Amino acid sequence: MAWILSHEPVVRLSVYFGLLALLMLGEMLWPRRRLGTGRRRRWPGNLGIAALNAILVRLLAPGAVVGSAVWAEQTGSGLFHLLAVPGWLAIMAGLLILDLLIYGQHVAFHRLPLLWRLHRMHHADLDIDVTTGARFHPLEILLSVAIKIAAVLALGIPAPAVLLFEVILNATAMFNHANLALPAGLDRWLRLLVVTPDMHRVHHSWHRAETDSNFGFNLPWWDRLFGTYVSQPRDGHLGMTIGLADFRDAGDLRLDRMLLQPLRPERPPAGDTASPVV
Repeated sequence: MAWILSHEPVVRLSVYFGLLALLMLGEMLWPRRRLGTGRRRRWPGNLGIAALNAILVRLLAPGAVVGSAVWAEQTGSGLFHLLAVPGWLAIMAGLLILDLLIYGQHVAFHRLPLLWRLHRMHHADLDIDVTTGARFHPLEILLSVAIKIAAVLALGIPAPAVLLFEVILNATAMFNHANLALPAGLDRWLRLLVVTPDMHRVHHSWHRAETDSNFGFNLPWWDRLFGTYVSQPRDGHLGMTIGLADFRDAGDLRLDRMLLQPLRPERPPAGDTASPVV
């Protein structure tokens, strides 16, 4: 475990690129939907923002989340250390708490107007596939890092739990955004344990009520527990419209326009009666 912690970037990048290649292959062999916007238009911006985020995090906060856990352990800081919680229990509790935290963070990024302006770039993709799972505004990424650091320091979550959670979060974000066709029976049982592509795709519908549902990334339980779960999109997975009403120009897929998107206004999706978030 010490070697893994000391080589965190290698571990995370190996899992990331390995799973990315595997899911890309799966999307080509077993696609769930026919993409309305070609990969040549979408992938440069999506992969470009992913590369930019990785560089920024390495420059501004290298190993910050795991490093904060190591510091808390060395100094005995955080609730788990103060209560002398056994290591195995602290790891299990830490994984659950971090997942609940990400769920709550996701809800907040939809509910609070200023945060929604950052997060909506993720929803403005004109289709959804594995690259959408890395399409987040750099300011949202940095804010998410700060939130996780605060939680790790407050609770004293063990470093192995933090690293494992970061790897799992990256992996599940790619998996549940993948344009991957799973057998209906497998999806029905699998979504009891993890967020599946069909479950998360509802979240990318342009109908506001569906956009504001299915917030989970790893575990599907929080959506059911807090009443934000929607089983299927009203227009069906093959007929649903992905994205936001005001960002449907292919030019909006360019990296520069993605970065500036928080500065632009937005109207509610056509035909929806939900109140807009602007």
